[in-house]
Amino acid sequence: MSSSYIPEEIRTRVRTQANNQCGYCRSLQKYVLGALEIEHIIPKAVGGTDDEDNLWLSCRLCNSYKGTQTHGQDPVSARQVRLFNPRTQKWGRHFAWSKDGASISGKTACGRATVIALQLNNAYAVAVRQAWLSVGWHPPS
Repeated sequence: MSSSYIPEEIRTRVRTQANNQCGYCRSLQKYVLGALEIEHIIPKAVGGTDDEDNLWLSCRLCNSYKGTQTHGQDPVSARQVRLFNPRTQKWGRHFAWSKDGASISGKTACGRATVIALQLNNAYAVAVRQAWLSVGWHPPS
């Protein structure tokens, strides 16, 4: 998360637009320990701005794995492709839940590259999702 100042009214709008949910792993704020972060879709370090259309909600884990990345390698085509943009792209077009609901698979080059770049199926995330599944909190609708 950038240390730049983003007005509270913009933060509130972004949280509402994102339905208080991480744009990448879909974790809901009510189940995440700690506040979801306002993230820069195009990181400021590579020319992104604080404009509202460049901001979305992300959990700390996804945001930290993303870092300054804007592209990733699709493991199927080996091409470099843009990472998923949760503000402009539909999650369900690019990703799907595994049959057991604990892992995320990429359905498109963008989705596959994002799963790898943001490590969406890291051991910690999968273990937490399995716990959420056991009490009916996951996957989110």
